[in-house]
Amino acid sequence: MATASNKTRRARPLLGTFVEIEAKGGVASEVHRAIDAAFEAVAIVHRLMSFHDFDSDVSRLNREAFDRPIKVHDWTFRVLETAIALHRRSNGIFNVAVAPLLQSRGLLPSSNGEVPADSVARDAVELLDGQMVRFQHRHVRIDLGGIAKGFAVDQALGALRKSGEVNGGLVNAGGDLAAFGTEPQSVHIRHPRDPGRAACRIEITDEALASTARRFDPYHSSDTTSSAIVGPAGGPPVDGIDGVTVRAPTCMIADALTKAVMISGTNAAGLLELYHANALLLSANGDVQISPEWQHAVHLAA
Repeated sequence: MATASNKTRRARPLLGTFVEIEAKGGVASEVHRAIDAAFEAVAIVHRLMSFHDFDSDVSRLNREAFDRPIKVHDWTFRVLETAIALHRRSNGIFNVAVAPLLQSRGLLPSSNGEVPADSVARDAVELLDGQMVRFQHRHVRIDLGGIAKGFAVDQALGALRKSGEVNGGLVNAGGDLAAFGTEPQSVHIRHPRDPGRAACRIEITDEALASTARRFDPYHSSDTTSSAIVGPAGGPPVDGIDGVTVRAPTCMIADALTKAVMISGTNAAGLLELYHANALLLSANGDVQISPEWQHAVHLAA
């Protein structure tokens, strides 16, 4: 006799968005327990890597890491390791030390409006033994907003996997999502210039997706505004590409790669290949480009 499967979906406000977690399994109480553990994993990442929380690892590093090495949580260290590897492999395009530039444009809060010329530096973060971190320049400030949300999704999905009673699930943090299980999941991607309609539908199984697009705040306007992604040289916000969706083995990688692809466009093909990832690009002129090996799973809207 087949065992009944309980599917549960819950949501909480975390990471500056709503995090939705869905899981299915045979025992309802165990499914709920697994979802609780998944939400707790997301909450830990939120506390560790928030730019806004005074006591977070990120805030402590931004205050003190030039004066002395700072010990951080293992998760923060792992995210920084990945960020630095991406920074080097992308030739500086992906850069978590871009925070001062974002502050100067009002995209992050700032205690002072002036950004020193050397603040958005390459190779600005040094990782030491014992999960210690040091900054190479006095005015370095980091923001993990371009990678930490994906890492949180991965940790939440890992918490679901650890439960022997959960046989499938999905974690969605504002468009950064990952799924596991044998059942394909259909994901609808919003059109970056018209968020009220879908640009495409994507089928995923045991993989992750992340999207970056023009900014959209439905509480203030139905219109989209310019991108919040800026190039490593401090130029204007990216405007040649309206939206990017990346498929990758982990959501942390997918999340980070959306920024690199948003800046580099098709020139990021080598970086995508290095990370076994694929991309969907929606250009400002209306062109749609999809990695050839991914086209079978992407269904464009009519």
